[in-house]
Amino acid sequence: MGKKCLEQQVREDYQKLTKLLIQENLTISTMESATGGQIASLITDTQGASAIMKGAFVTYSNEAKIMQGVPEEILDTYSVYSTQTALAMAKRCKQVYDADIGIGVTGTMGNIDPNHPDDSQPGTVYYAICVKDREFCTCVKIPPQENRLAYKMAVAKEINNKLTEELIHVRK
Repeated sequence: MGKKCLEQQVREDYQKLTKLLIQENLTISTMESATGGQIASLITDTQGASAIMKGAFVTYSNEAKIMQGVPEEILDTYSVYSTQTALAMAKRCKQVYDADIGIGVTGTMGNIDPNHPDDSQPGTVYYAICVKDREFCTCVKIPPQENRLAYKMAVAKEINNKLTEELIHVRK
């Protein structure tokens, strides 16, 4: 699937997801590092998203994560590149915005983090989704992409697929 095709498909998938969240009256918030706000942007690209998007944090640095309530001990113990950090991010944004859904994303796109060379693995992204009382977190390996936007779209696709799957469980 080419870059343009992937981007268009991801945008269409998020439009469907946002309409579903509106229909189900489920609110959402995000705390994003590696994706730099791309998930929030994709959600808010759909008209009516203000009914469900409670807010978002772009916490690109560790300091920003800590300022928004991610426990420093988690970063120190597991590193910023971990499912534990992604889960703390998802829980915190869900709590701060009193949302039904929280998404946390951290990781490394196509490069090694010069501040954490031992912990960062290019293309390795950790994300967590909290939907009501359900929690899910995982690590995904994104194959090499031609640019940062392509990495972000590949991660967004993964998150959309998993969130859509999780919503099936909540709706039952």
